[in-house]
Amino acid sequence: MPASLRTAVASAATALALLLTGCAGPHDGRGDHGRIELSFQSLAWQKESVDANKRLVEEWNEAHPDIHVSYVQGSWDTVHDQLLTSFEGGEAPDVIHDASDDLADFAYGGYLADLRGLLPGRLRADIPGQSWSATTFDDGVYGVPFLQEPRVLIANSRILHESGVRIPTPDRPWSWAEFRRITGELTGKGRYGVAWPLKEPVSVTLNLGLSGGGRLFHRGADGKVTLRAEEGDRIVPGTIHDQVNTDHSAARTTLGMGGSDTLPGFFGGKYAMVPLGFSYRQQVVEQAPEGFEWTVLPAPAGSSGLAQGVSPQTLSVSAASPHKKEAARFIDFLLRPPNMVRLAKGDWMLPTGTSALADPSLHTAENGWATGAALAEALRPAPAQSVRGYPEWKDKVATPALQEYYSGAIGADELTRRLVEDGNRVLARYQR
Repeated sequence: MPASLRTAVASAATALALLLTGCAGPHDGRGDHGRIELSFQSLAWQKESVDANKRLVEEWNEAHPDIHVSYVQGSWDTVHDQLLTSFEGGEAPDVIHDASDDLADFAYGGYLADLRGLLPGRLRADIPGQSWSATTFDDGVYGVPFLQEPRVLIANSRILHESGVRIPTPDRPWSWAEFRRITGELTGKGRYGVAWPLKEPVSVTLNLGLSGGGRLFHRGADGKVTLRAEEGDRIVPGTIHDQVNTDHSAARTTLGMGGSDTLPGFFGGKYAMVPLGFSYRQQVVEQAPEGFEWTVLPAPAGSSGLAQGVSPQTLSVSAASPHKKEAARFIDFLLRPPNMVRLAKGDWMLPTGTSALADPSLHTAENGWATGAALAEALRPAPAQSVRGYPEWKDKVATPALQEYYSGAIGADELTRRLVEDGNRVLARYQR
């Protein structure tokens, strides 16, 4: 998912846009003709996804003349600060599109409605409990998880087949040690075995770390969370570090890149593989040169198999909305299985709902859909999902520490000290 830039100017501009488009405020949310007015802020950004969201809003409005929904375009780049501004100003949208790792502070701050009792049994039963746990805080449910994105390896098929390496499948993935060895074998003649785009290194490290048994965040019986590094927490960062600094099988120049930045080099044969979010397949389809052969492989597996953390996209209801029941009805409409499939295909992601995930169109070999669908059962909520203070730890402690470690500027012991010792000081302030 795109990282938040959190710029005050953009936040204020978006908040003003929401105000002008009729977001829920202290009024009763009814228009001039007595119909209920709801605002839905969507963070869809790819054309297919925006089109799917807008069309569903149109279909709702056609079928519900007494409950009108206005589509409001938000941005992943500024959503956290923009929402905070709108919450504090009493102008938040009624229905809020966000991600589960952004909900904790809003939920604990009382800005989001507890959805228990508002959602129909069909929707609650269709989404697995592991997904619901990503949006549950202190027993309240503050968002409906509806789209999720595993991280996969997008690989140059020609290079793989010419090398003769074993091609992994979800049933027989590479181990992390095998992955490191194979990237070394694929390196040479102006080519790296892998390119790690780690401009935002924290979620990649933590989420893939689950496969090796890593967790880093541990919640005690008293409910408080502390950071503790164990053997499993070292597998993924150690592999990446050694590929860059010891084996030289990973390109150092990509450490500061975003995922899209690596694609020109990938298409040009400079990298054999790039670990990317599942949705990047759309960019590959649209941008790859004619004749370019590529495939989708599962991420490496560790002691916990293919497990990896995800932060599902979510739909929430503002606690200040005067029409929470109607907002929940709209969410239920958006997430009916056929509609959830449309949203998933528009974003090139996986639906969380079991009925939608079973749709045959999501299990085709074309563009790697089947590989992604096979990973769905192994997806777990990201380790820091409900941890208060996580955004500060990520921005001020973990991001600079991991960037320095992956570049070779600090060693594993210093990385652990900073992540754990400095990190626990940050978390302690939020748990007094």
